[in-house]
Amino acid sequence: MTPDAISAQLRLDRALDALTVTFRGMTARSDETQCTCHWGDEEELALLKIPDVELDPDLLRRTWDAPDWDDHGAVLRRILPQFGRELVAGRVEPLFGFEMVGTSFMRGEWTQWPRQQSDAVWEFLHAWWSRTLLDPDPAVPAHELLALCAEAAGTFTPWLDVWETHQHPVADRHLALTVEVWEYELLGDALPFSTWHDDEDTLRTELSTWLARYAPARLRACGASAELQHRVRLIGLSGPARWEDPHYPVRAY
Repeated sequence: MTPDAISAQLRLDRALDALTVTFRGMTARSDETQCTCHWGDEEELALLKIPDVELDPDLLRRTWDAPDWDDHGAVLRRILPQFGRELVAGRVEPLFGFEMVGTSFMRGEWTQWPRQQSDAVWEFLHAWWSRTLLDPDPAVPAHELLALCAEAAGTFTPWLDVWETHQHPVADRHLALTVEVWEYELLGDALPFSTWHDDEDTLRTELSTWLARYAPARLRACGASAELQHRVRLIGLSGPARWEDPHYPVRAY
């Protein structure tokens, strides 16, 4: 492990510890309810009203994934210490994509929590993101985590700013894989993951503009194929300039 990766890991360890300290003793509201037919039974619901009790993996999944809590923020604060550890370890498997985890954070309105609490979440996400960019084989792929963070925060900018600071071959390879996985949707002017935010076009433009500006040099540095380099160039174009380009892929978008 490189010195940068060691530093990033220590930062992530501290951020996970901070989640535990900050959210220790949190519970769901005493009057919180949930559908016993589709979510779980009363005994499972009662566990959310007891602080610091570990939940089994299935109950944890149903808890963060449920869209209809009366107070989603309180429920999220209750599970965050355990949830954070499980996320980093790669033991959380969303049904459709990690943007679903970001949506859970968004529903919890975490940016509006008291300063100490929102700061702890912010630092956790940043520390996890930084560590991932320096990990050759992260438990959660970088593009999946980027979708989570962008959905949670409603913006790509802070996460892309971090990527720019990581002038590292591992971070460059993650960038190449992200372009490879997402170029189809972006060339079709679509965000490459589902979002609950109303400003989907703004998010897509934010990402596409950054990729067109920043990615070419990084793709060349990591030896990405000429085809992939052309694709990221095309992402920065629009209209006839894109689809009339000789390198525009011959397939329907």
